Amino acid sequence: MCTLSPYLAACLLLVPQAARAEARATIRDRFDQIVATFTGNPAANVDIDMKHVLDKWRSLGPKPLESLSPEEARRQPTPINAAGDLAVSEHRPLDPGGVAVREISIPGPAGPVVAQVYTPAARTPRDGAGEPRQAQIRSEDANPIDPAQADKAPPAGRSLPVVVFFHGGGFVLDNAAGRDASARAIANSGDFIVVTPNYRLAPEAKFPAAPDDCAAAYKWIVGNAASFGGDQDRIALAGEGAGGLLAADTAIAARDAHLPKARALILITPAAGTNLTTSSWMEDSAARPWNKKAVLWALNLALPNAADRDGPLVDLVGKADVRNLPTTTIVTAEVDPLRSDGERLGGKLKIATVPVSLRDYPGVTHDFFGMGAVVGQAAKAQRFVADRLNAAFAPTHGAATALQDLGVAPY
Repeated sequence: MCTLSPYLAACLLLVPQAARAEARATIRDRFDQIVATFTGNPAANVDIDMKHVLDKWRSLGPKPLESLSPEEARRQPTPINAAGDLAVSEHRPLDPGGVAVREISIPGPAGPVVAQVYTPAARTPRDGAGEPRQAQIRSEDANPIDPAQADKAPPAGRSLPVVVFFHGGGFVLDNAAGRDASARAIANSGDFIVVTPNYRLAPEAKFPAAPDDCAAAYKWIVGNAASFGGDQDRIALAGEGAGGLLAADTAIAARDAHLPKARALILITPAAGTNLTTSSWMEDSAARPWNKKAVLWALNLALPNAADRDGPLVDLVGKADVRNLPTTTIVTAEVDPLRSDGERLGGKLKIATVPVSLRDYPGVTHDFFGMGAVVGQAAKAQRFVADRLNAAFAPTHGAATALQDLGVAPY
């Protein structure tokens, strides 16, 4: 079992690519790739950065998800934990980035929904090359919630844009380390407050508990962003994996309830249905960390009812009405069974005249986002997402913005 705390594993992953040397392939790396190529293993297509993370993860002894109960699976070491261990072993700079974290309680349809609020406490000074200088912080100094910063908010009169982020995990895993890594990556990449609602998980909570919690959280944040220093007029929705599907569901629910429209929809390696016969499923059904057996395990726990699997909340590509959704950014990973989900959803959004930017990152797997300290493609993806958010939150003076300023509903 990995001994690294979820927070530490996450906070180690935020150093930009410029702050580290390129990973070097060893003779063993090349031999492994040759074997994988001849055996048809999708691992043959991962780059050296990603391979080192997966090798480290295997050394932690993860068991196949399909052999575990949900409780056992939630205690498993994850690739994010492995990436954190790898950063420590290679003496990389550790940079939590001055992000203050505190918990809040949001009213939900079945009781309070706990959420973490990630607030950038201060801007990092920049050197002559334009890259942030990295704070030298020892691993033993890391603390998941620093009491001295727990209530820190932006200076009076300075409200920050808000990114509402839903974690992945197949609707079953809490994915604490991955959620923390991705939230910090987003918060550190710009002046964004990131809020991560902990929606109810399956199988303890029956579908549609998760999308109901996410929709309720968005509605509350829209009306109460100022309570934690956020700008209620600059809110984006984001999610990773199953959380990407939940972010899209939330945007649809907000549209149908005539709530203010999110400035952006950021979908990172999203699920968009339960079709396991797409091209990426044919190519990467044996990929790690999520393969066909693991996904079927999660689907059987989260969506045992076939009608739920085929409904619009899950089958975004086939059944959902995606008209009038926010400008959307989709990030996909080359070695990911869900890659085609992101591509197909992007195509459907374009047909519905929703502005879409889609970028695929070669040589990486599902769950790569947030690993910017050890995976070069992750650092690039984090920068791309930050650029898209900055563009979405930038002041605009178009007709739609003028109507919103006058209080006219955006839908």
